[in-house]
Amino acid sequence: MADIIINRRALIGSVAALPFLSGCDALNEAPAFRKILSMGEVMNQHSQRALTDRDALAREFTRADLSPVFRVNGSRTGDGPAYSAHVATGFRDWRIQVGGLVRRPLSLSMADIRAVPQRTQITRHDCVEGWSAIGEWQGAKLAPILAAAQLLPGARFIVFHCADKIGGTAYYESIDLTDALHPQTILAWRLNSGALPIANGAPLRLRIERQLGYKHAKFIHSIEAVASLDTIGKGKGGYWEDRIDYEWYAGI
Repeated sequence: MADIIINRRALIGSVAALPFLSGCDALNEAPAFRKILSMGEVMNQHSQRALTDRDALAREFTRADLSPVFRVNGSRTGDGPAYSAHVATGFRDWRIQVGGLVRRPLSLSMADIRAVPQRTQITRHDCVEGWSAIGEWQGAKLAPILAAAQLLPGARFIVFHCADKIGGTAYYESIDLTDALHPQTILAWRLNSGALPIANGAPLRLRIERQLGYKHAKFIHSIEAVASLDTIGKGKGGYWEDRIDYEWYAGI
């Protein structure tokens, strides 16, 4: 059965000769790569959903497996003077809003995030560019936060709004409730036993360990529960999905 599941990393490797630049946004300049990736992702999406258990855990590693350097994907910093002011204060006043289709909207400080049940996991990050890195992440489990906000029956997707901008547009991503409630889905604020570096998404980034790196939203400032993705961006559920046809479901 496993033989018929498309190996996304092998597919990416088959076009490794393409001229990669720094950051996942560089792939916007490689139309051939996007076409091949999109074809593989469509097949991968259908085969994975049909044949795999989406509740299964991603593989976890040991500290001996940690990559010497954890590379950066996407934006390297948040955007604008407000973000810079938060950096200057060590994100002391950073707050995460949780709203949309919830009975109890939340406004969480970083202290609140650290008080939520935590999880530490050593996992492999797979970037759409074809590279991987293993890192140790610590953060708040997303499921208890959503439970505290009390999702309304109509909520089907969770949208993450971010402080970084690409081409003047703030980054955004979304997942369904299966991934949102997965035990390895966390809002990470530590990497490799230290504070999460700015380039890796400080003060808070999503870790959704069974999906490709562009789904791992960084610089998160708000979380929104919605019934449909139709009104989020251009309706495909994420920044890159809307712009260069990345698949919304990026499971690996």
